[in-house]
Amino acid sequence: MSQFLYLYRGGDSSGTPEMMQKTMQKWMAWMQDLGAKGKLKDQGNPLEAGGKVVKKKTAITDGPFAEAKDIVGGYTLIEAKDINEAAALAAGCPIFDNGGFVEVRPILAMSM
Repeated sequence: MSQFLYLYRGGDSSGTPEMMQKTMQKWMAWMQDLGAKGKLKDQGNPLEAGGKVVKKKTAITDGPFAEAKDIVGGYTLIEAKDINEAAALAAGCPIFDNGGFVEVRPILAMSM
């Protein structure tokens, strides 16, 4: 088994409180399903919009500033046999209901 990172990009997170509650319930159900299948390593967290971009030792700026579709809204760490299984598991993500997408990235195992 290998580990993969889901990066949640884009998607409209606005709406009525009722719509936001329904969306959250879908996310929780999806995460619970991943956990029940033994695939969820770390459910991760949403990311705040602001931050800093650090380049070398002398340049620290506010950011990242990107188009809405490029903003990383959160992450999850999963375990799957290969990237194809990881992508298939991502297909159930509720972010697709709001126009977003999931970037599936393999994690390179390194020993130190």
